[in-house]
Amino acid sequence: MALLVHLKTVSELRGRGDRIAKVTFRGQSFHSRVLENCEDVADFDEIFRWPVASSIDNNEILEIQIFNYSKVFSNKLIGTFRMVLQKVVEESHVEVTDTLIDDNNAIIKTSLCVEVRYQDTDGTVGSWDDGDFMGDESLQEEEKDSQETDGLLPGSRPSSRPPGEKSFRRTGRSVFSAMKLGKNRLHKEETQRQDEPAVLEMEDLDRLAIRLGDGLDPDSVSLASVTALTTNVSNKRSKPDIKMEPSAGRPMDYQVSITVIEARQLVGLNMDPVVCVEVGDDKKYTSMKESTNCPYYNEYFVFDFHVSPDVMFDKIIKISVIHSKNLLRSGTLVGSFKMDVGTVYSQPEHQFHHKWAILSDPDDISAGLKGYVKCDVAVVGKGDNIKTPHKANETEEDDIEGNLLLPDGVPPERQWARFYVKIYRAEGLPRMNTSLMANVKKAFIGENKDLVDPYVQVFFAGQKGKTSVQKNSYEPLWNEQVVFTDLFPPLCKRMKVQIRDSDKVNDVAIGTHFIDLRKISNDGDKGFLPTLGPAWVNMYGSTRNYTLLDEHQDLNEGLGEGVSFRARLMLGLAVEILDTSNPELTSSTEVQVEQATPVSESCTGKIEEFFLFGAFLEASMVDRKNGEKPITFEVTIGNYGNEVDGLSRPQRPRPQKEPGDEEEVDLIQNSSDDETEEGGDLASVSSTPPMRPQVTDRNYFHLPYLERKPCIYIKSWWPDQRRRLYNANIMDHIADKLEEGLNDVQEMIKTEKSYPERRLRGVLEELSCGCHRFLSLADKDQGHLSRTRLDRERLKSCMRELESMGQQAKTLRAQVKRHTVRDKLRLCQNFLQKLRFLADEPQHSIPDVFIWMMSNNKRIAYARVPSKDLLFSIVEEELGKDCAKVKTLFLKLPGKRGFGSMGWTVQAKLELYLWLGLSKQRKDFLCGLPCGFEEVKAAQGLGLHSFPPISLVYTKKQVFQLRAHMYQARSLFAADSSGLSDPFARVFFINQSQCTEVLNETLCPTWDQMLVFDNLELYGEAHELRDDPPIIVIEIYDQDTMGKSDFMGRTFAKPVVKMADEGYCPPRFPPQLEYYQIYRGNATAGDLLAAFELLQIGPAGKADLPPIDGPVDVDRGPIMPVPMGIRPVLSKYRIEVLFWGLRDLKRVNLAQVDRPRVDIECAGKGVQSSMIHNYKKNPNFNTLVKWFEVDLPENELLHPPLNIRVVDCRAFGRYTLVGSHAVSSLRRFIYRPPDHSAPNWNSTGEVVVNMEPEAPVKKLETMVKLDATSDAVIKVDVADEEKEKKKKKKKGSSEEPEDEEPDESMLDWWSKYFASIDTMKEQLRQQDASGMDLEEKEEMDNTEGPKGLMKGKEKAKAAKEEKKKRTQSPGPGQGSEAPEKKKPKIDELKVYPKELESEFDNFEDWLHTFNLLRGKTGDDEDGSTEEERIVGRFKGSLCMYKVPLPEDVSREAGYDPTCGMFQGIPSNDPINVLVRVYVVRATDLHPADINGKADPYIAIRLGKTDIRDKENYISKQLNPVFGKSFDIEACFPMESMLTVAVYDWDLVGTDDLIGETKIDLENRFYSKHRATCGIAQTYSIHGYNIWRDPMKPSQILTRLCKEGKVDGPHFGPPGRVKVSNRVFTGPSEMEDENGQRGPTDEHVALCALRHWEDIPRVGCRLVPEHVETRPLLNPDKPGIEQGRLELWVDMFPMDMPAPGTPLDISPRKPKKYELRVIVWNTDEVVLEDDDFFTGEKSSDIFVRGWLKGQQEDKQDTDVHYHSLTGEGNFNWRYLFPFDYLAAEEKIVISKKESMFSWDETEYKIPARLTLQIWDADHFSADDFLGAIELDLNRFPRGAKTAKQCTMEMATGELDVPLVSIFKQKRVKGWWPLLARNENDEFELTGKVEAELHLLTAEEAEKNPVGLARNEPDPLEKPNRPDTSFIWFLNPLKSARYFLWHTYRWLLLKLLLLVLLLLLLALFLYSVPGYLVKKILGA
Repeated sequence: MALLVHLKTVSELRGRGDRIAKVTFRGQSFHSRVLENCEDVADFDEIFRWPVASSIDNNEILEIQIFNYSKVFSNKLIGTFRMVLQKVVEESHVEVTDTLIDDNNAIIKTSLCVEVRYQDTDGTVGSWDDGDFMGDESLQEEEKDSQETDGLLPGSRPSSRPPGEKSFRRTGRSVFSAMKLGKNRLHKEETQRQDEPAVLEMEDLDRLAIRLGDGLDPDSVSLASVTALTTNVSNKRSKPDIKMEPSAGRPMDYQVSITVIEARQLVGLNMDPVVCVEVGDDKKYTSMKESTNCPYYNEYFVFDFHVSPDVMFDKIIKISVIHSKNLLRSGTLVGSFKMDVGTVYSQPEHQFHHKWAILSDPDDISAGLKGYVKCDVAVVGKGDNIKTPHKANETEEDDIEGNLLLPDGVPPERQWARFYVKIYRAEGLPRMNTSLMANVKKAFIGENKDLVDPYVQVFFAGQKGKTSVQKNSYEPLWNEQVVFTDLFPPLCKRMKVQIRDSDKVNDVAIGTHFIDLRKISNDGDKGFLPTLGPAWVNMYGSTRNYTLLDEHQDLNEGLGEGVSFRARLMLGLAVEILDTSNPELTSSTEVQVEQATPVSESCTGKIEEFFLFGAFLEASMVDRKNGEKPITFEVTIGNYGNEVDGLSRPQRPRPQKEPGDEEEVDLIQNSSDDETEEGGDLASVSSTPPMRPQVTDRNYFHLPYLERKPCIYIKSWWPDQRRRLYNANIMDHIADKLEEGLNDVQEMIKTEKSYPERRLRGVLEELSCGCHRFLSLADKDQGHLSRTRLDRERLKSCMRELESMGQQAKTLRAQVKRHTVRDKLRLCQNFLQKLRFLADEPQHSIPDVFIWMMSNNKRIAYARVPSKDLLFSIVEEELGKDCAKVKTLFLKLPGKRGFGSMGWTVQAKLELYLWLGLSKQRKDFLCGLPCGFEEVKAAQGLGLHSFPPISLVYTKKQVFQLRAHMYQARSLFAADSSGLSDPFARVFFINQSQCTEVLNETLCPTWDQMLVFDNLELYGEAHELRDDPPIIVIEIYDQDTMGKSDFMGRTFAKPVVKMADEGYCPPRFPPQLEYYQIYRGNATAGDLLAAFELLQIGPAGKADLPPIDGPVDVDRGPIMPVPMGIRPVLSKYRIEVLFWGLRDLKRVNLAQVDRPRVDIECAGKGVQSSMIHNYKKNPNFNTLVKWFEVDLPENELLHPPLNIRVVDCRAFGRYTLVGSHAVSSLRRFIYRPPDHSAPNWNSTGEVVVNMEPEAPVKKLETMVKLDATSDAVIKVDVADEEKEKKKKKKKGSSEEPEDEEPDESMLDWWSKYFASIDTMKEQLRQQDASGMDLEEKEEMDNTEGPKGLMKGKEKAKAAKEEKKKRTQSPGPGQGSEAPEKKKPKIDELKVYPKELESEFDNFEDWLHTFNLLRGKTGDDEDGSTEEERIVGRFKGSLCMYKVPLPEDVSREAGYDPTCGMFQGIPSNDPINVLVRVYVVRATDLHPADINGKADPYIAIRLGKTDIRDKENYISKQLNPVFGKSFDIEACFPMESMLTVAVYDWDLVGTDDLIGETKIDLENRFYSKHRATCGIAQTYSIHGYNIWRDPMKPSQILTRLCKEGKVDGPHFGPPGRVKVSNRVFTGPSEMEDENGQRGPTDEHVALCALRHWEDIPRVGCRLVPEHVETRPLLNPDKPGIEQGRLELWVDMFPMDMPAPGTPLDISPRKPKKYELRVIVWNTDEVVLEDDDFFTGEKSSDIFVRGWLKGQQEDKQDTDVHYHSLTGEGNFNWRYLFPFDYLAAEEKIVISKKESMFSWDETEYKIPARLTLQIWDADHFSADDFLGAIELDLNRFPRGAKTAKQCTMEMATGELDVPLVSIFKQKRVKGWWPLLARNENDEFELTGKVEAELHLLTAEEAEKNPVGLARNEPDPLEKPNRPDTSFIWFLNPLKSARYFLWHTYRWLLLKLLLLVLLLLLLALFLYSVPGYLVKKILGA
């Protein structure tokens, strides 16, 4: 054995000098000779030889150093080269050229060439070692491959340097430290030593970690991979996938709800806009609003769908505004906005709330935006619950730009772009016609044509384009591009590309591919536009044989997982951003199809020959339906290997070698000569020989392969794009590792193992190493010719992402602490999602591999394996995860047949070994198989070394015994109609199966049974089987007396293996019981607690095995129980049961339940309740507490479930089961003694809780000296003193502005409600702002509760935080917001945005509700839910503890032994209660009428009481305000379930239920949280905040103290109360209605109640005065919210004093007002008309105004004719009476919607006054000139003069003070009027001087005025210039004015000219006469 190193040359040296080399291996160095005077190349050409005694390890390193030699001084190092010898060990010969690194670990130019040979003793080379790689970064890599060496650019270098090193170099550590980082890998030879457990237990790991950490701070220790406890360390087998059912493709319920609120800034003059909302093909319209550019709609639309998610998320939501649409004309489109449903669904909470959609015109892309529509869009799937932000009065002025309807990260200014989808050509299409037709054609025409006419259709953003049809072609060539124009970035995520077959009858899809734009672009700052290809994409769909009606046609449409390769399509995609200012641009967005420039064959990569090899090691669990006929398995990749119907096989030539390739190919292979050109005749073998299955048991068969395992191999030719797959594989590896780690951490948290944070740190460490590793690996191979732009860009962005992820992981690792594990775990989940997203490669290369089971030439079932998982690479991380591994595959039925229960039965289970790689790399294709086989080759392959075998014969086999210890299962699926099952488990191992016994009627069977499988023959080497045993499949069935057993679920396990030479001793044996998750389809269906051991039977036979001891149970026959060491250790527990009562029992077999009884059972022991003698009269039990003792495991996680069953005792001793409930975990019922060391137990010192503001003044002085402006009046924790302060303010200690202090008489309950909503919104906003997660908040709340026994300091801190939060809602003292936002001081209540019970743990503080179930568990397809199975509820509780009862409990005062642990429980006798339900309002109701509205009213049911408030329905409202209270007398327990429903009133027919909500009043009534009547913030005996409870705070406090056996309350001195060791202080006097002050204790008592949770031992939060928001549900649409209802419930026992009258919460009546608007003058109005005679500009001005939305109250002034300067004088008065709701700032209008409406509908619209100026025309329509809209609550104050009035006042660019007419009452000034010009910009078109005067209706009546200029109080006539006389009435006057005024000089000149002309004429006229006279001398 020797290592030879041949050092050839060193080149690119600098300067001139003497050089010497030093070569080191295993610490022994040789020096070369000195080369004197050499320049840039040193030609050493020397060989060094090391004799080697022990074989070289893969991780050893060879080091070569080059020096400048010096005789005098020491030699100066030039550079070093290090190389890991793994490759050498395998290949035995490697030649390398690589650069050196200097002593700073930087790369230098100098490179050297070296050749290394290694001769092993036996001449073999060790097989590749693929242990798991963590820190040691598998220091091996020497990828040399034809193109990889081809494409090395001068800058890059063949990475022979260990890639791991590169990332560590930066830190300056050497390779060795990198190696130490890792786990020391176990090598094949030294398989784990026997004492090492295959799976380390956590405790060992902790010890290990502490040992490693040398007692470091435990917070910095991290643990590397601990394989999850259920899986063994596996390297020859890949993990099977448990989930069986395809999830895609199954239809689900979806609801899209869209509220169109308003539109603004619509472009166009005086339009009548309608908004059209389209989702998919459904359209709905809003009503039309007349002549306005900012219509207000507030209309709600709902679209319901039942489709599969893929189809749903591709639907387009389109919102468009149409101008003047009516019955006859469709109107003109103003602009539209579109996005896909998926974008909305991916938003947080699946919704956009109050966002502005930007409209653009698709026909004119050069135009800018066309306006905005404000809307809410939400998409709800079944089971999603959407938190709608609370609907309060939206007063905040809308910031449009800041609230655009765009997902995060999309810029508001989107540009137009062209999307070019280039379709080049397709291959491998299936035939789409019957061969009969073909034969007919052939007979006639005599030629055989391809039977398909393909074309390609592309769908994007609601548009589609298609290419031309290529007739009769399996390999069509198009070279066309489909061009879409859309805004960029588009809000549609996917583009659908379909190859279709053109047919006269029907066009069908051949295959579909989706392009996800997110995967082919990156929106970061270094991102890139979408780009793709040119690349091949593969399409999958139904099987290729043509049938007229293809049952799997959906698969070709892209729904569900394709079951066969259909075709591949070469396409490209590019995006070009348009410059819309360019005039040549065609401005429409129609789809165009153009020719595209063809691309060369080679652009997608050099075609290489790939080789796929598979060996079938086992085929079992073959469904018995397929057991008759012989079975064969077929493997295909693309169309290769498809013998049956892959007709059009691409005949690909073997690529010719270019002359230059020769030596590299040799270099890779250093191949033996036997495989030179044998490939020429290597035919593929793609299917196994047919074989008849044999019976395993009555459900399954197996194929008897025994020692002869059939193989398949396929050659195929594909473009070589392995780099893409390699990069994806590296990321997948990182992701898999991360996922496994995170699952570990979750499991540790769940099972409460110690130190989960260390494991998480380890996970993060692995992650950051993996990311660095990616950076060093992925960057190779840069110069590859066929890399597309997407490849380059993706690589860059992946590298950036992974680099930053590595950094983040590092920083996160440092932050992981004990208490932050959960949060950090969530962040890591985001990493995982991101990795999975990045790893999904959009440009396919090699198609997936399909394995089909064929019987009788029919395809039965299939499995699909992604080709990247099988791809071979020399670099371990790039290796596919299933390459050269044995994979367990479960075959499933294709298409829809695989849905539901059909799809759960396994069709067959295969153990299959697969390898895929380049043919020239194939010499190792058998390396991963279990050893010990001989190859059997086909005849022509005999003697050829690399010719693949057609079967393998195993010569080595081991015999084993499997012991399956089946202990118990829990939470199984209910398979019988009784709601229970009769479960038994069937265990499969290789080809044997056994069953446990059947246990009747239980969902939690404890089988406690050991199954022994004997004589199991496993093939392969012993040590491999030890590390990698086959998996065990466990299926759970339900035994039926008739027919077949029902499948209930399945799980997998790996046994712990003991070889014959190992001892049966700890730590590995006996094995521990573990939980295995059971799956049924995709859903979890319970857990199995079991352990499995596989014991080798040695030469001595079974005698060596550990004895099977333990009595064979006599009662149970020959059933062996689980042996002692494995079954859990038991101790005695006592379980006490509180039996309270039964509720809502439904009928059983049509008979009513009359005498029910409850049976409790746990681990075989149990107890029965007393019987209820008459369920109707009293459904409560008379004996409350019973107990039983039972032996349970010490380990709480192994506790069996407890079963609650209710039976009905019928006559003659018969029993019927009513329903049952299984309590799967008893942990929450275990009694844990209180921790007496906790701070709030030591009742020694007093704790003073001061509820005062932190003012330095002493208490009593504060009471006197509070002045109104001092800061101390800001809200404090408890607003007890606010009342006092108010009263003092009223006494007038200082004058304040009126705004600040609302008058007590004006305030009502609604003021309080709206103030509370504002506070709630403010708090939510702050939560978002501070990024405080809800979870953290919950944690904080909990710690405030009785559970969190926090240290005093922290508690104070938390209280301060709370205080801060409360103080932040701006009080009057903090001018934190704009002045109009100053909040008046109003007492508030608590508005819960959800149900009250979700805040208070369902009020199950001592009384729990258990739902009784009956009937089968529904599967998804019947859509049945848990709800439908509930047949009643059992109320009671449990408590368990180890048997001697803890002393302290029994010693307590007043201990009642009959109640056991349930002390102080009220009696359960019937009790009469007054229930008062206050219904405030409903929001977002689901429309029930055709017009998209509803007419809702309230219906309340409680016991026999049924109130329907039908006559008070609210017409056409989806957000009705009810404001009603209802009183009902009820008797608990008979009537305790309150149902509040909202119905839709209908004139004819029955009323429809919109939705209902149910409230369990009993739990509330008896809860310690005191939910009977909420505790108000302050105590007052009159006014809007009157105390509602008949008991005063002091009485309540006294009663609570008595019930909780707490010392107290001790009142006194005044303003102080002591409860237990807490002292509360507060105000000590109060005021009655007449203003008299008197002493009182109520304030401090109330203060103690509001802080009851601080009282030690008994404290808990008391329910405050509140309003809860409950979702309305409709049984017909399970799981989808139909709206929300706000209400609260008070309950008063009838034996107590009666409560007062109910609060008045009736809706506020709108107040009647009159707005008087006087239009005085206009100025600078644009002049529209040209004069008929003179062409002069003028305008006939009038002003129009209106207040209510639809212009129904519009009023016009008279016309100021012929204004020449734009000045107009009017002195005209408008009168607008209106009803106004101040709280909501809305005007209320009631009107009939149409002439057919039955009743008036109430609308609420914003109070906006619109003023417009018009130009009057006589014969044509009037021209609109300009307008302004004034929001009466906040409009700019008018300018003093026309000059100061500018356009900016209205556009908001100028900061003008805003005024409210409701506060100012009278405003006068000048306002600008605006209109849009051609370029859509605002321009000033006039100014109007107006005066606004607001009066209440009473004032208006007292002081009447006339309309226009009429009496009373008439306005004087305007002084208008004369010209306004119309010319035909007074022509002379107007002529004088018109003509003379302007043209007098012109007229004078004309006159002169005329005179001159006359003179001339006369002259000419008279000249001849005179001439004659002169001539004749007359």
